[in-house]
Amino acid sequence: MTEADGDDETLAEAFWGVARRLRHRTRDALAPWDVTPSQARALAALTRHGVLRPGALAEHLRIAPRSATEVVDDLQARGLVERRPDPNDRRATLVALTAEGTRTGAAIRAARQAEADRFFAHLDPADRDQLARILRTLRG
Repeated sequence: MTEADGDDETLAEAFWGVARRLRHRTRDALAPWDVTPSQARALAALTRHGVLRPGALAEHLRIAPRSATEVVDDLQARGLVERRPDPNDRRATLVALTAEGTRTGAAIRAARQAEADRFFAHLDPADRDQLARILRTLRG
């Protein structure tokens, strides 16, 4: 952004404004399932990576293991995941999606994708491709 734009908003401010707007729209898209963004991310990680130890799930979510335990507790209480003994280490526990967790995760993914499609729809395909390339570069 430049002063020629007539706007003194910094690039970082513009980025955070867009991120905040997308986060709010995503939260609204999750409302039918009454799940938090962290719970939705956990379902997505388990869908993508399969059965995981809680510590590995925490790493995928980039949260503290204690926080992952709370997410798993909430999802287990709702019947979306189950804890299983690790057959390779009797001291360890694994977290797995239930059939309902698999269905819910797929529905959430579809709803989030539809919301993202609506959010970015006003960009032409070339701009979307360029934005995706830039964001992947920044994400590293």
